[in-house]
Amino acid sequence: MQIEISESTRMAFDSLRQHKARSLLTVLGVVIGIMAMVAVASIMVGLDQDIRGFLDQYGTDTLFVFRWDFGFRGNLTAEERNRKTLTYEDTMAIRDECPDVKDVTVEISPRVEPGKPFTVVPARYKRNEVYGIQFTGTIPSYEWVYNANPEKGRFFTEAENLHHMDVAVIGHDLAEGLFHAEDPLGKSIEVGGAFYRVVGVLEKRKGQFFKDESADKVVVVPYGAYRKHNPQDDEHFIGAQASPGRKAQAEDEIIGLLRRRRHVWTDKPNDFAISSSEEIARQFRQITGAIAIAVVVISSIGLLIGGVGVMNIMLMSVTERTREIGVRKAIGARRRDIVRQFLTEAITLTGTGGIIGVSLGAGISFLINKLLPSLPSAVPLWSVIAAVTASMSVGLFFGIYPAIKASQLNPVEALRYE
Repeated sequence: MQIEISESTRMAFDSLRQHKARSLLTVLGVVIGIMAMVAVASIMVGLDQDIRGFLDQYGTDTLFVFRWDFGFRGNLTAEERNRKTLTYEDTMAIRDECPDVKDVTVEISPRVEPGKPFTVVPARYKRNEVYGIQFTGTIPSYEWVYNANPEKGRFFTEAENLHHMDVAVIGHDLAEGLFHAEDPLGKSIEVGGAFYRVVGVLEKRKGQFFKDESADKVVVVPYGAYRKHNPQDDEHFIGAQASPGRKAQAEDEIIGLLRRRRHVWTDKPNDFAISSSEEIARQFRQITGAIAIAVVVISSIGLLIGGVGVMNIMLMSVTERTREIGVRKAIGARRRDIVRQFLTEAITLTGTGGIIGVSLGAGISFLINKLLPSLPSAVPLWSVIAAVTASMSVGLFFGIYPAIKASQLNPVEALRYE
């Protein structure tokens, strides 16, 4: 059996070499379909790893509380736009009244108005300016809840927060943009018309594509200092770190507490949103899953076209090799031998197309990593196996009819065929 399969495979490759152009055009649909599948799979896997790495830095037990859901979603409803903001007092209530919450933090910023542009506040040092920053006031627990570890210096203290001291912790990219090779510690930067002394620089966040461009261009100042200079701002974003293994319980406690504090009737839905890194990652996977299904459908059309081409070329091959089939039958070849030969040729043809498609898909992934470093891409082994298997299955399916037709030829008539 192995000898017969080996001989059939050798004959199949001989046929490919003799008709290179025809064979390539025949499997072009298979090549395109497999290439698209591998390229998209590599991008999706890379993006999933990227967003997971970015979100995991904030802690798997961390819950995010805001006026509305800030995940992957469409436009806000009228009810969501009119919700009242969360407050500093809500944060303290969560800390004091939710036993399964280990720690909590809060950020204050300008009011977020849907559909309206954000206020652009640059950071300045001497003649250097950096735009697109994230300027926020918070409390010292920000460091532990969000794993905001200082790369240089330290985070500000509770005493500095209580005394409204003008100190700041800045992001890695902002430090490079403002100070270049100069040591930022102890220097004063201007943000929003006020000056803050830099006491720390945060480590660079993981993730490339889904990292907000301001994630490493933050200016974090004490909550009291922010309110001192920006008394009109009242948008609060709460982060709560649940005790290990108690995230579900902590979420229920926060929901119950905020519903009471915001006077939400029992028959009404929440007028706030609570989420986590797992929930955001799940929403992302739903979106990418829908995209993947669409790509599979499109790729399947390419495979179908390639399969029809394979059937056509195999039927042509049966006609061209009628005398050969007659000779093989005359010297003792059985019907299953003829079927095996032609099926092997069809599978070899589409399998070769699949390998070419995988190579091109991997090449696209490599080029993406080189030309667009912010768009991660990694070719998973399962996509390679699935792609080659799918391409060979196309050859098997569409090669059955030509193979059976070849096996049913009458050897006497086949020998007479010119």
